Amino acid sequence: MTPATTTKPIPKLLKNRAVQRFLESTSGLIGLGITIFIMLAALLAPVLNPYDPASDRNYAARLQGPSLEHWFGADGLGRDILTLVWYGLRTSLVIGLVSVLIGLLIGVALGLSAGYFRGWTETVIGWITDVMLAFPSILLAIAVVTVTGPSVISVMFAVGIVQIPKFIRLTRSMVLSLREQEFVQTVRAFGAKPPRVVFLHILPASLAPLVVQATLAIGTSTLEAAGLGFLGLGAQPPTPELGTMLSDAFKGGYSLSAPWTIMFPGLFITLTVLAFNLLGDGLRDALDPKGSR
Repeated sequence: MTPATTTKPIPKLLKNRAVQRFLESTSGLIGLGITIFIMLAALLAPVLNPYDPASDRNYAARLQGPSLEHWFGADGLGRDILTLVWYGLRTSLVIGLVSVLIGLLIGVALGLSAGYFRGWTETVIGWITDVMLAFPSILLAIAVVTVTGPSVISVMFAVGIVQIPKFIRLTRSMVLSLREQEFVQTVRAFGAKPPRVVFLHILPASLAPLVVQATLAIGTSTLEAAGLGFLGLGAQPPTPELGTMLSDAFKGGYSLSAPWTIMFPGLFITLTVLAFNLLGDGLRDALDPKGSR
């Protein structure tokens, strides 16, 4: 008798074609790895390195270059740049995630209404979308923050408002293509009410492109938040934020004489945007129905 061969069962998740395609995506895996790293760094910042931005300063170390004591050097107030970047990354990620959530919820709700009900609803929402898209995103965000006043909360709402028209257009286009599909027509023929059709049938079928767009939007939102911080319209001192750190270095006049004060914040802004863009590209390849076999 030949001994029975035993094979390890493959987890159900790994059998999913979308997961398999994502695991074959080099850019997606790199983006996922960097995203996990920066997310864990942001979450563990208060645990691994408790910090008070108002008091943790060493004026004797002012503008010292990178060393064993200060790995990323010190800024014009003697603050450790590694700690500032660590906590600034946390602030930037919170702004990016919350602003995308705001844009996603409002944009999807308006896009579903415009695409499903059509008529004057679609016309009005279309006008609103066109007006918002007529302004460059950073100018629209500046206008919102100018009205509400510079703060982290204002930046979240400003960047969130900038994201709304993108989600409106994407959701509307998905609804227009899905509302004529057979499965939707069948559900409507059985007497299903519009909310049931929209939220139980059309919206789930639209999730894949929305997830991809939301992932890509986190990177752009982080960049826009850093731009507002650089202009002095973002997080206000002593709250650390990556864009604000760049602004402080230029305003203090030591950006060229102490290049580490701008190099490391700029590096982590770039790293964050790159991570979510790569992750979004990987998700787009994995969730693309045309890629299924």
